[in-house]
Amino acid sequence: MEYNKLPGTEIEVSKICLGTMTWGTQNTKQEAFEQMDYAIDNGVNFFDTAELYPVPASAETYATTEVYVGQWLESRKCRDKIILASKIAGAGDYTAHIRKNGFKGDSIETALNQSLKRLKTDYLDLYQLHWPERLTNYFGNRNFKYFNDSWEDNFQEILLKLKKVIDSGKVRHVGLSNENPWGIMKFLEYSKNELPKMITIQNPYSLLNRLFEIGSGEICKRENVGLLAYSPLGFGVLTGKYRNGNVPKNSRLDLFPTMASRYTNENCFNATELYHEIADKHNLTLTQLALAFVNDRPFVTSNIIGATNMEQLRENIDSINTKLSKEILDEINQAQERIPNPAP
Repeated sequence: MEYNKLPGTEIEVSKICLGTMTWGTQNTKQEAFEQMDYAIDNGVNFFDTAELYPVPASAETYATTEVYVGQWLESRKCRDKIILASKIAGAGDYTAHIRKNGFKGDSIETALNQSLKRLKTDYLDLYQLHWPERLTNYFGNRNFKYFNDSWEDNFQEILLKLKKVIDSGKVRHVGLSNENPWGIMKFLEYSKNELPKMITIQNPYSLLNRLFEIGSGEICKRENVGLLAYSPLGFGVLTGKYRNGNVPKNSRLDLFPTMASRYTNENCFNATELYHEIADKHNLTLTQLALAFVNDRPFVTSNIIGATNMEQLRENIDSINTKLSKEILDEINQAQERIPNPAP
């Protein structure tokens, strides 16, 4: 395994991060435990979860994933070996069963305390805002619309609340998720007034979605913010299992078709064919190509993988050993030029 430091810290995290969002829907507690055991035995020390998980979000399964992680940490007695990240859910109709006031009031402190209780720990290494409160273009919305919303600038207020939980010792560092360049810069601007700096951003990044490189990539390079790349396999599309119209039983496209709309347009499937040809030409699986590409990016601190079975997990973690030549990278860039960012 290879490791990077979380920006501005001495905390070393594995370049492969174990994602957890299927634990409690597609994966049982026993399967989650097996994944965590395998991950730590193979050098993965970075786990990412969220109060929202598993997905799709529902009142019935709310926070089940954190409960599983907490029970594993307690049973394995290895909290000191894991860099643990979680997230507070943003506002939205689909999170009304969690809370309805976003990051307002005492929501951040309350949500954190509940997560700590479920995770059976007294601190988080990284606490993230899962998505912005304001209406903006995330979760597959390609273009910004001039919304007439009631949101008011509360960046400083949020950072003051995060400073409080950091000062209490319950959180070591803070980060963003599903944020755009304007939001990143606003948080960084306010952090200069002796407030916490957002040291990471968890955004989608894959062969099918390289929009992070436009704007956010330069910000993160110059401001020392690390990308925690999620959906590196594009909802599983970049494994190749959906090629030629196939939809395997119990796959995400089979179980949750409405969640996958940004990954199932014609351009996505056409681009996937281009990347499959490149992988096949160089004796790689499509999964190896897709994950190795993300692992290779200089602005990526860690690549968040997710698996629903052990075969997938083994291939995902082993991707750290796949290195792409300049020839392969050139061919990838040519494919990107032909069909740019089909899955925003």
